[in-house]
Amino acid sequence: MLGLKLPTDPRWVNIVEKNIEDILTDHAYCEQKAASTAISLIVSFPEYTELVQEMIALVKEEISHFKMVHDRILAQGWTLGRDRKDDYVIKLITFFPKGGSRTTQLVHRLLYAALIEARSCERFRLLSEALEDKELAEFYRKLMVSEANHYTMFLGFARQYGNREEVDKKWNDLLEFEAEIMKNLGTSETIHG
Repeated sequence: MLGLKLPTDPRWVNIVEKNIEDILTDHAYCEQKAASTAISLIVSFPEYTELVQEMIALVKEEISHFKMVHDRILAQGWTLGRDRKDDYVIKLITFFPKGGSRTTQLVHRLLYAALIEARSCERFRLLSEALEDKELAEFYRKLMVSEANHYTMFLGFARQYGNREEVDKKWNDLLEFEAEIMKNLGTSETIHG
């Protein structure tokens, strides 16, 4: 359903199991960045009323997810660690050339967002199925459903605002590029890394 060309190596979960505090910190910042992305889309493309309405709802949802993850960190007696750069996203956003029409820029940003959500969904599925901590596994199962909805929403908007055939080609090309990135990731206690 997600269309990812290279699945995450299931052994990634073993890394996560040994580094729960680190993965929760990284996850919290992913949720914060997702809220920031939604705000940025509102600020950059206010004339797309339907998108703005959905992004308002998304900001609320993502910040509530941030709070849920932060609450889990606090419940363990930990504090939120410092944010680290996300090598996955840094590499991913080099795919499309800068510039172009406003519509092209919007479509590219929507495709990036869709793919990030798709990969998060895939990772959350792995965690929901393999974590020994069943409460944490259930937590990730619920979040997996949200990520799947976000993925389809972003991809749907890209197809709505761009030429469907061109958007689908860009999407497939981006999926291929992302698979190449993933060949060198999956070895750290980060959601995407």
